[in-house]
Amino acid sequence: MDRDGLADFLRLRREALQPGDVGLPPGRRRRTAGLRREEVAALAHMSTDFYARLEQRRGARPSAPTVSAIARALRLTQDERDHLFALAGHTPPPRGIRTDHVTPALLRVLDRLDTPAQIVSDIGVTLAQNPLAVALMGEDTGHTGLRRSMYYRWFTDPDERARFPPEDHPVHSRSYAAALRSAHGQAADDDPEVGELVDRLLADSPEFAELWARHEVARRIDTRKRFTHPLVGPITLDCQILTSENLVERLVVFTATPGSEDAKRLALLSVIGTQEMATTAPPGA
Repeated sequence: MDRDGLADFLRLRREALQPGDVGLPPGRRRRTAGLRREEVAALAHMSTDFYARLEQRRGARPSAPTVSAIARALRLTQDERDHLFALAGHTPPPRGIRTDHVTPALLRVLDRLDTPAQIVSDIGVTLAQNPLAVALMGEDTGHTGLRRSMYYRWFTDPDERARFPPEDHPVHSRSYAAALRSAHGQAADDDPEVGELVDRLLADSPEFAELWARHEVARRIDTRKRFTHPLVGPITLDCQILTSENLVERLVVFTATPGSEDAKRLALLSVIGTQEMATTAPPGA
């Protein structure tokens, strides 16, 4: 525990907040900047004396739940929260929370993109797609069970690979196995979803088992992908992966180099792909 660092950090973050930032009335004229110690203590549901001792470099080491409560009271970002945990001598909790409820801010970004994009979880589950992503890769949000994960489908369903050139398959296999290894290593002990996915893949796919045994760990940040599309032919796109504060959600954006043949094919896809979806939509959709 870094008593001096903890005390200074708590004081500086408290002084940076105003009552309105935490839903408190302004009150009378304040002699000190920011919130009062008793206000932070009340927001964190602890005694003022306990919190004051932390800022005075003489308190006992706070427990992990207490650190979490202080982080919430001070409205810390996740980076600041992790720093606070480290100062208190604790390991920060996992950042991501896997859920089917996509972060609204990430969805707003997705809705405003005019290029193929989708939101994918750390275990390869497609949570949302824009129309161009559906036109490029097909509808991937309707799967159930283990098949929700593109990693599972990749290693168990040959049809999943049809959209990519065969010579690129080994690269994708290594990338997916390494990405799942990364998710597995960062998962909490009480996260059965990752463990079940890995166990089933080890049982169902010799290729995955061989790659898993290599212990390659990587989370791809950017890459290029080649697609074999039935309507526009081969198309190569840059793939950028953006994360939100919930690190298990990634916004995957596909773009083409301006003026390239790929850009022309992507523009064509935006027309014929949308038309095809419209003609295949069920009545009343």
